[in-house]
Amino acid sequence: MNHAISPADYKDLVLFLATAGIVAPLFKRLKLNPILGFLIAGVILGPFGLGALSHAFPWLDYVTVDNPQEIAQLAEFGVVFLLFMIGLELSWERLRLMRKLVFGLGALQVVGCSLALGGVAMALGQPPVAALAIGAALTLSSTAIAVPVLVERKRLHSEGGRATFSVLLFQDLAVAPILITLAILGRGDGTFTLGDLLALGPAAVGLGVIVLFGRLALRPMMRSVAKAKSEEMFMAACLLVIIGAGLVASLSGLSMALGAFVAGILLAETEYRHEVEVKIEPFKGLLLSLFFVSLGIRLDLSLLVAKPVFVLVVALGLVAVKGVMVVGLGRLLGLSGRAAVEAALTLAAGGEFAFVILDNAMGAGVVSGQVGQAVLVAATLTMFLIPLLSGTGGRLTRRAAAPLSEAPEVAEEHQGEEPRDRVLVVGYGRVGRLVGDMLDRHDLPWIAIDRDPGFVQQGRRNGHQVYFGDASRVELLERCGLDYARAVVVTMDSPEAAEAVVAVARGHRPDLTIVARARDARHAARLYDLGATDAVPETIEASLQLSEAVLVDIGVPMGLVIASIHERRDEYRKVLNRPDALGGKRKRLRDAGRG
Repeated sequence: MNHAISPADYKDLVLFLATAGIVAPLFKRLKLNPILGFLIAGVILGPFGLGALSHAFPWLDYVTVDNPQEIAQLAEFGVVFLLFMIGLELSWERLRLMRKLVFGLGALQVVGCSLALGGVAMALGQPPVAALAIGAALTLSSTAIAVPVLVERKRLHSEGGRATFSVLLFQDLAVAPILITLAILGRGDGTFTLGDLLALGPAAVGLGVIVLFGRLALRPMMRSVAKAKSEEMFMAACLLVIIGAGLVASLSGLSMALGAFVAGILLAETEYRHEVEVKIEPFKGLLLSLFFVSLGIRLDLSLLVAKPVFVLVVALGLVAVKGVMVVGLGRLLGLSGRAAVEAALTLAAGGEFAFVILDNAMGAGVVSGQVGQAVLVAATLTMFLIPLLSGTGGRLTRRAAAPLSEAPEVAEEHQGEEPRDRVLVVGYGRVGRLVGDMLDRHDLPWIAIDRDPGFVQQGRRNGHQVYFGDASRVELLERCGLDYARAVVVTMDSPEAAEAVVAVARGHRPDLTIVARARDARHAARLYDLGATDAVPETIEASLQLSEAVLVDIGVPMGLVIASIHERRDEYRKVLNRPDALGGKRKRLRDAGRG
């Protein structure tokens, strides 16, 4: 018998959407991190917040979450999408350069902090096996909170930010071995066998499958979807790549987030990376918000009331031990003092994988349920402090760096793979290719965008940076470097598409040089109205070139012909680029400034 869906089944979803609509704008207006708002909202809406009072006030059932476990399962995708987006911003070469931090600092942090925190747990009376499980769980920090905080503060590509991300990446790699080790310890004999070592085999096979698929099939699959020119199908393909890679990693014993991260790195090497970023960003933001709400829901306030001293001592000890360890290890591996402190403060709190590891440890009987739940409450409390700790670290580094130089800090905020001051060529057909060729002849860096996968593939085959995407969206232009571009050249043959790009680019960068291809004089006038610095009408240019050819062929001196052509072109520009047009005003002001 089918179960009829009632409005009550959507209550939790409606509560979350209402929370997102209220918390994000409110906290941004108060200039506070929205992450804190979602965490606090989760505490209020959860069974240990208002839900604990629902027996006395039944109407509270309408404003509290009924199924925290279902929300937590969906919220895990927030971390998956976050790691995928981070992978899109990296490359294999960049990861190779980070290997010292990932496998050096990351490995030492996991081993060192696990032993140190385990030692503290033993000193507090826990058996050795339980102490090691608690230490391993608390060693792992929160990728889902730390990375967005670093991105918001533009610190992800700073020295401290790179160190932080490297440690977080190794922690994700370490989850599978930690869980396997806990399963062995839970058997009671604590001995490793050949079968235990072989248990790591599926993880390696899973990563191999993801990489092999990415190398052989990812680009052809995305190209085939792009040729269909369907926004829905392209989005579906993006979701398939993320969730498919995550599921393969999960079936192999790794985290879904790690599989999505590898898929992101593989997709970063293709021409579709920027379009994928624009498509996935809304999903990532929404699911991450849900993840933070779910963390707040899990906070059992009754344990905080029942054992306040124990919970607070564990929370403060966790931050102190991890902070000191990371500073010491960072300095040992050559990090500057400022970077080591920033990384230590960002990594000092607990993380979301503590729930996974301690749940497994309690299920295997390694850690008692009472102690495990109290430790989880302490870890969750420290996660509330991550925005504050990371912000403190960033302020300390900037304050210390200020007397030395302000320039390096500015440079750190834009460390993409593309150079500054490049030219964006929108449209890579026959006209766009000629423009790119002329820019190459003058040694000017450029990047092209086109919606035709065939043109994009041709440009890539010739060694040029050409990306697939719809350039009428400012999000795509930003990811292609609009904020740092020297100029934008619009070569598209569709008048409506060219007008949309000019309007978007001018709205985002009032100071930008925009040169656009126009169909005729009327189209050129519209482009000037929208803010084009220069518009080149095809019909007029063709007429001038024909006139030049015939005049030279019938014997008129070349110098007189060129002078007359230039004079006629200037007359057209004066007529088209009216003083009341946006482009005309800007151009005249610029010319006046030069004079």
